[in-house]
Amino acid sequence: MTTVRLLWLLTRRGSAARGTVALPVAAFAATTTLLLTVLAGAVSFLRWHDEMATFYQSLAALAVILLVLPLLTLGGSAARLSARRRDDRLATLRLLGATPATVAAMTVAESAVLALGGAVAGVLGYLLLGPAVQQIPFRGEAIGAAYWLPPLAVLAAVATVTVLGAVSAAVGLRRVVISPLGVRTRQSADRVRGRRAVVAAIVVVAAVVALQSSFREVAVAVAVILGAFAAGLGVLNLVGPWAVGVVARSQLRRARTAERLIAARQVLDAPKAAWRQVGGVAMTSFVAVFAGTGMAMMAGQEPTSGPEMYLAQDIRTGILITLVASFLTVACSVGVNQAASVLDRADLYVSLDRLGMPRKTLEAARTRAVMVPLLTVALGSAGVAAALVLPLVGLALVMAPLSVAVLLACLAAGVGLVRLALLGTRPVVGAVLAPGGAART
Repeated sequence: MTTVRLLWLLTRRGSAARGTVALPVAAFAATTTLLLTVLAGAVSFLRWHDEMATFYQSLAALAVILLVLPLLTLGGSAARLSARRRDDRLATLRLLGATPATVAAMTVAESAVLALGGAVAGVLGYLLLGPAVQQIPFRGEAIGAAYWLPPLAVLAAVATVTVLGAVSAAVGLRRVVISPLGVRTRQSADRVRGRRAVVAAIVVVAAVVALQSSFREVAVAVAVILGAFAAGLGVLNLVGPWAVGVVARSQLRRARTAERLIAARQVLDAPKAAWRQVGGVAMTSFVAVFAGTGMAMMAGQEPTSGPEMYLAQDIRTGILITLVASFLTVACSVGVNQAASVLDRADLYVSLDRLGMPRKTLEAARTRAVMVPLLTVALGSAGVAAALVLPLVGLALVMAPLSVAVLLACLAAGVGLVRLALLGTRPVVGAVLAPGGAART
């Protein structure tokens, strides 16, 4: 009962800003909606059993891999939104005598409830999108009723998102339980070690070698290809924070203006948080390489009869759907993370404002703290994807004009989304800097 009472006191209106509740719920809802929609589209391909069915199902599995991992990353980010505010509150309770078990129970319960609420809202979004997605044609016919997942699959997705929220909260709780005073006084910043890069390089080299090998069994070859792509996405999540930190340290050494110095310090204070703000664009850049290569491969291949009659058109449709879903993930991730970043750094922004820093300089520092990591990880993820797809299709298709055009268009769209998110959070900054704003948020 003590845990329940404390949780109620810390989450009721007047003790926490509405945004700290609405933001993660919105992120979990978007995660669940897109996850269910992607899975439903892939499962709909299982209704075919002819000679082309295996090929279509392999492409569907590839699309799921390219989209599900970024969606789970978005869900993990949602569980960590406003983490510093929560850490501060819980660390204060620890200093007042709360036991580690009480703190752990409060954190896991709060995140699980928010995740469950968002997941339920996401199911409603999946149902609302259903009629539109059902009209998408494959092999000359609409998806139709095959779109709807079994109820148990929907419940499993809701449970997965809820568990993801609880586990992410429990993992992030470790430093509060161990050292409440250090967290409360913010004495240490996140540390991302260079061994991540070594592990990532080993994984990429192993994946490239595996893709260059020949396999007699088609099923084994498909499994290796899908596993290599999944490993590539995992590498991005592993090495991304380290790469962001390396670039920020370089920027810090060469900083000559206030906004450059503040931007580099912000990134170095939390490289993982900086990565979460731009990780969605990195995933989109990764997907764009495969999309552009696929379009270049299918250019000019239009059979007029036989089982392959709709293949080129269906591949273009699948690529378009994958890109749209990827950009929806980016839009959700960037918007929510940018707003959460403002709330998490409210004290810093207020302090700089009270010291007399012009709002223009503050906005320039905030923009630079996002855009520099963004360009770094977007180009890096495109390089990883190109290394993985090169053994399969060759350099000519990877560097084909259509492939490059798709990649550049996706990068431009991703950068534009981030810029719009930064502009959209300026009112949040204004609310934080208003008299008493920091206390309210």
